[in-house]
Amino acid sequence: MENIYIPHLMRQQDHTLKIPIDQAILDLETLTPVRGQMAIQHQGSYLAVSAQADAIITLTCNRCLCQYNHRLELDASEVIWLDENIEDVNDGPIPQDGYSRIERKVDFDDLVESLPPDGHIDPETWLYEHLCLALPPRPLCQEDCAGVMVTETPVAEMEPELIVDGRWGSLAALRDQLPE
Repeated sequence: MENIYIPHLMRQQDHTLKIPIDQAILDLETLTPVRGQMAIQHQGSYLAVSAQADAIITLTCNRCLCQYNHRLELDASEVIWLDENIEDVNDGPIPQDGYSRIERKVDFDDLVESLPPDGHIDPETWLYEHLCLALPPRPLCQEDCAGVMVTETPVAEMEPELIVDGRWGSLAALRDQLPE
């Protein structure tokens, strides 16, 4: 997707640009392309951006650590204010130690998304950010996932073919070489 020059939205019918989505999104690993539709509507002092999309991604379960496929669905909308007085946010020089930062007062009004009225909007970045926000905060392969299987047998007593992690196999081979 290409960046969109905001004043050109006024040329569209109803000041709305509808963008069909059927592509991979950079930096978002999906098994299928992201498919759906995005709409950007110029409302004079703000942009109304919305998207409905879905894709299939591979996640790792937080309980059993198995990978599973998940349908990532997005139904998002956002208001982006058009503000001529947007300043480039500059946190100042990086301190010598590289870690500490100078405190800066931020007004509540600065916590909203804003773009200059004669600037550009990047629909792919907007879509990527909202797809990332749609990821499940606690991925589980099943609601009743039991988690990692715990055995009662100590690893030292397990048969080498039952050891799942190859690193333990090396220790088992070393154990067999030791005199009893």
